Amino acid sequence: MNFPTKLTVVRIILAIMILVLLMFPFDAIGISIPVIRTVVDMDLRYIIAGVIFLIASFTDFLDGYLARKNNQVTDTGKMLDAIADKILVNPVLIIFAAEGLIHPVVPVIVVVRDIVVNTIKMEAAAKGKVVAAIQSGKIKTASLMIGMVLLFFSNMPFELINIRVDLFFIYFATLMSLISMVQYYSLNKKIIFGK
Repeated sequence: MNFPTKLTVVRIILAIMILVLLMFPFDAIGISIPVIRTVVDMDLRYIIAGVIFLIASFTDFLDGYLARKNNQVTDTGKMLDAIADKILVNPVLIIFAAEGLIHPVVPVIVVVRDIVVNTIKMEAAAKGKVVAAIQSGKIKTASLMIGMVLLFFSNMPFELINIRVDLFFIYFATLMSLISMVQYYSLNKKIIFGK
């Protein structure tokens, strides 16, 4: 296992830590998580999870960069990278929706898009073709990450001027999820349905 792949494994571990932190019933075992009261009430769990999310997101950039730079791209690394991305993002979006921070349509669209795009990539791979990342997908990912980071930190500092930048990026990313899904299908339908 090379170093970039080890970084990917670290990202999976960090993603699981975030999920445990956000879902564990601390109150059921008598642990009270403080709320930091400033101009905006900030849940300490979300602040800690947000810091971990930032570190995990950085490893996402770093593992890919190092793998390409050092010619260490492997099939295992690519597979684990895709799994790590989904574990890091999709469950957190579901938790955000369950907590009422975002509309439930966001995780539904993002997860469905991931299923469709991954199916297209698997079908193409089975036929010996490689489906490259497209610009709309990269825009979706960047927008989603920015929006999620802002959500973790209660939309600060934009909350001070009452502008929901976090939701703008989240809903823009949701729109880009739909657009990129349609583009992936349109660009690869000949591979999917061809003989």
